Amino acid sequence: MGSTMKTRATAALLAAGIAGMATLSGASAQEVVRIGTTPESYPPFTTIDANGAVQGFEADLAAAFCEEMQVKCEWVLQAWDGIIPALTENKFDAIIASMSITEERKQVVDFSAKYYNTPAMFVGAKSADITISPEGLAGKIVGVQVSTVHAAYIEAKYKDIVEIKNYDTQENANLDLIAGRVDLLLADSIALEDSLLKTPDGEDFEVKGEPFTDPLMGDGVGVAVRKEDTALRDKFSAAIKALRDSGKYKEINDKYFTFDVYGG
Repeated sequence: MGSTMKTRATAALLAAGIAGMATLSGASAQEVVRIGTTPESYPPFTTIDANGAVQGFEADLAAAFCEEMQVKCEWVLQAWDGIIPALTENKFDAIIASMSITEERKQVVDFSAKYYNTPAMFVGAKSADITISPEGLAGKIVGVQVSTVHAAYIEAKYKDIVEIKNYDTQENANLDLIAGRVDLLLADSIALEDSLLKTPDGEDFEVKGEPFTDPLMGDGVGVAVRKEDTALRDKFSAAIKALRDSGKYKEINDKYFTFDVYGG
């Protein structure tokens, strides 16, 4: 092997070593932390622009987390219904995708402290007289995004009363409500406000009942990590507290909301 070939081989080995370090579990200093999120828009929390870049509240917050943790972060897009298996299969190191902290999910992954907590709500046509009660929901068709806490809630509370339609994205659920294929949607209140009620397509729709929380919907939204990655979990939790204490969280919050989305 000539010296040029040796130099190339050495460079290749060094590059491979650096790439290998970047895929290690957890977050040592200056390490790359791969963050998984969904390519489906969930405004104002997450949207994907025309260039494939992640935008929105969670994107800004994640950038601040990574700066606080002194790590370089990279986004990885993954369909929502496969996002936890992808995390456990080491396709990325953390999930920042409006994932609620629930007991069921904690059997598989671990979570940081919460970084926001908003209520759920039902939305239906203004012309429809619907009350949110077992009697009022009897026979109604309710649309939910698959593998969400809202899907789990409607299944647990009303599966013998309503017809449940599951959707791969909230956008597709919204479209079916607009088309009259479902009577109601159940989803995060802020997401429904931004993706439907504040748009021209949403002018004929309204909140039914009041926004609400329920233990079945978990303890707010957190960063999900593999169970063994306790150091990374703790780094995210510390970063959340630091941003709350410094006022950086409020600065990001106020770009998107007129209230504290962190919740009580």
